[in-house]
Amino acid sequence: MRANYTAVVKQDAGWWIGWIEEVSGVNCQERTRDELIESLRITLREALQLNRSDAIDAAGDDFEELEIAV
Repeated sequence: MRANYTAVVKQDAGWWIGWIEEVSGVNCQERTRDELIESLRITLREALQLNRSDAIDAAGDDFEELEIAV
């Protein structure tokens, strides 16, 4: 499944900063815009994997996973 997320990016005092609107805590700072976008991708991927692992661990045994579209 491929999902799309919204990155907010801007240049501030010589640095590129950005965050993902839909996922709290996913924010990065880099020297170039391209580096920032790649860092956001990596950080978002890691955050989603961590959230999935936490959810599955919390569910314990005998659970069902459902895909939900918004």
